[in-house]
Amino acid sequence: MSTSSSIAQALTGIRTRIAASAQAAGRPPSSVELVAVSKFHPQASVIAALEAGQRIFGENRVQEAAAKFPDLRARWPDLRLHIIGGLQTNKALEAVRIADMIESLDRPSLSDALARAADRAGRLPGLLVQVNTGDESQKSGVRLEQADAFINASLERFGTSVRGLMCIPPHDQDPTPHFRTLAAMAHRHGLAVVSMGMSADFERAIACGATLVRVGSAIFGARPAAAQTGPNGT
Repeated sequence: MSTSSSIAQALTGIRTRIAASAQAAGRPPSSVELVAVSKFHPQASVIAALEAGQRIFGENRVQEAAAKFPDLRARWPDLRLHIIGGLQTNKALEAVRIADMIESLDRPSLSDALARAADRAGRLPGLLVQVNTGDESQKSGVRLEQADAFINASLERFGTSVRGLMCIPPHDQDPTPHFRTLAAMAHRHGLAVVSMGMSADFERAIACGATLVRVGSAIFGARPAAAQTGPNGT
């Protein structure tokens, strides 16, 4: 487990690198926000990051997020929680209740579940459409050939709650073409939020237009060895 001081130091370093990358791309540092991916790390690590000024966090699992975050909002009311993992339809209601943004909208059945959940909860978080830019069969995200139609349908259904797009490039490929594809697609649809880039490649993502970068291990250290997870975030 990382100590509070090491988390604070890591956050300072990541923020410095984000600012430098944004400036190198001719953008203000404020145009890129950091999502600290805290999946599988204890609440104490989240508190350490909050005390160091971090406010946006990403979690893969709704149940873990529900156990970790709600009681922190009283102390840090500007805390923002993103659900970044593939979302099961039976978890949609809880996700809608606790999240500020869901980054993994990727199929009509999930759209239906989120619409029903929003009706019950009386709120709808911001939504990002996850695009499977590598067309990988094992990975969440709408396939490239279906992405434009799905984005249009999502905008028609959810309006301005659809804020942008997210992707996770194949781990064994140069991510830059994938980042460029996603940024161009977001621009084509008039969407302002582009969530891409993780610990190993967020600087390249910023160069391609990322407005959200998801960084976990570079802040919190390695996940516990027993943890099993999808690829959505560090």
